[in-house]
Amino acid sequence: MRKVVFVILAMFLCAGCSQKTNKDVVRSVYYWRTTFNIAPEEKEFLKEHNISRMYLRLFDVVVNSDNEVMPNATIKFLSPLPDSIDFVPVVFITNDCMTRDVSDLPQKLYSRILQICETHDIPAPKEIQIDCDWTMKTRLTYFNMLKELHSLAKADGRRLTTTIRLHQLTQPIPPVDGGTLMVYNTGDVSDIKEQKPIHDPAVVRKYAPRLRGYKLPLNSAYPIFSWDVLFRGGRYIGIMHGDDDLPTLKGDSIITRRPSLDDIMQAKDIVESNHDRISNEIIIYDLNKDNIKQLKHTDYEKIYSR
Repeated sequence: MRKVVFVILAMFLCAGCSQKTNKDVVRSVYYWRTTFNIAPEEKEFLKEHNISRMYLRLFDVVVNSDNEVMPNATIKFLSPLPDSIDFVPVVFITNDCMTRDVSDLPQKLYSRILQICETHDIPAPKEIQIDCDWTMKTRLTYFNMLKELHSLAKADGRRLTTTIRLHQLTQPIPPVDGGTLMVYNTGDVSDIKEQKPIHDPAVVRKYAPRLRGYKLPLNSAYPIFSWDVLFRGGRYIGIMHGDDDLPTLKGDSIITRRPSLDDIMQAKDIVESNHDRISNEIIIYDLNKDNIKQLKHTDYEKIYSR
């Protein structure tokens, strides 16, 4: 009898440990629009799924028509920030910027990020994230830029992180405090034969072994967005962001590309089996009233579970 009681007690303790583990996952979202205006459905999503962190794109950095590296598409705030959310400012830098002289970019970036946060009452950030699709050719310039930016952030007690695309796992580790593995944009959207350009577990499986020896602390981000892709005679025309932003002709094809829950969960299992701490924080890309309709409440709970 004493043995039976012990077994039952052990089962309850294990169940409690499992629940605690899932609860300890940091649940996060990306916000990737040029206007900050939280819809009621988005507020409800944050509340229902206990989202505690938001990666907020503040602006892009691009090469303009005068061949200068400049900020672009700065976010405009039309609604107040949600309460009880930890905000991480994010800046997207186009890769071609890294082929120019960016020696003064770290200080300009850092000052502009803090100025936007102060102007719009965003709590002083504990972390700043940089997003760039750097390549072997631009790696040295990008890493030097990150080193300087990291020194500025560290002097103020802030972390600096960067996004890591799957193909970047084959490159040296960037000089930052951590990274977000972008488990999406796995294929060529312009190829009509590419069935899963947003999210393909087969591509994730190809790169996942690289995670085993990857020394940078990582979290992971999974897609919930879809693309309506316009093809004409089998030739890629573009991604349709509205009903009339790309003119259509008779005979055109509009193909919707959308990741499935099964594919997301399969990729998630692959990633987590190759990196035992990557599930400490899970991010969804991105918070949008149309995107969050793609899956059910229980589906999101599965994604956010460890």
